[in-house]
Amino acid sequence: MTTIKIAGVPEHFNLPWHLSIENGEFQANKIELQWTDVPEGTGKLCQMLRNGETDIAVILTEGIIKDIVAGNQSKIVQIYVESPLIWGIHVAANSNYKETSDLENTKVAISRLGSGSQLMAYVNANNQGWNTENLQFEIINTIDGAVEGLTNGTADYFMWERFMTKPLVDKGIFRRIGDCPTPWPCFVIAVRNEILEKQPEIVTKILEIINNKTATFKETPNIDSVLANTYYQKIEDIQEWLTLTNWSQKQITEEELDSIQNQLVALKIIPNKGIYSEITR
Repeated sequence: MTTIKIAGVPEHFNLPWHLSIENGEFQANKIELQWTDVPEGTGKLCQMLRNGETDIAVILTEGIIKDIVAGNQSKIVQIYVESPLIWGIHVAANSNYKETSDLENTKVAISRLGSGSQLMAYVNANNQGWNTENLQFEIINTIDGAVEGLTNGTADYFMWERFMTKPLVDKGIFRRIGDCPTPWPCFVIAVRNEILEKQPEIVTKILEIINNKTATFKETPNIDSVLANTYYQKIEDIQEWLTLTNWSQKQITEEELDSIQNQLVALKIIPNKGIYSEITR
């Protein structure tokens, strides 16, 4: 058995990994794939890749590109989810803010610096025509921290995946006042360079197994019920989410990466573009 550590957010996108692990599909190929849930998200996942806490991360595209350009010794090996991530823009239920335009020059809650919640705040500000240099951040670590921050007023709004946050909207804790889809495929699979150099055939086999799973994932019997029960969602919300979500079995192209980096440079999220061969395998 070869032990490989993998990490990702505890969200519905990653159920194919859990099903493959539970079904023994990796073990059947002599791979002990050890999954770690990381509720803090992208910033924490980047840190884990950097310090060797994980070998593989299922991670937001913009976050890992930013960190690889900044020196993270990892590479993107494949797009995982090719559809956009729909970020809901949330305020406290009793907040006076009624629409996204009301949030200019207010404080946004983010999980940590370099996180998707921070990077998408720049995308949203740019969409709204705001001066991105005026963005103010409150680090709240997790979604529970966001509940606390918005409720007690240390932050004014919070951007997080719309469907995972909807139970808090349904409970009357948050109010969603807008959406901000990512202008690129939302999740990629990144692997530390050391693993790519020493165990390339293991990485190839892992991708083959997960790609077989995601290619037919939506056809899995009762998958909407399984997702709803696992992630505490209403079944009608999961059914809508499934219609909007498409997994990928392909590597990001040079043209796609170039387009994403152009947008990240324009938003001042990265200072300059990295080279395709240094960002991807």
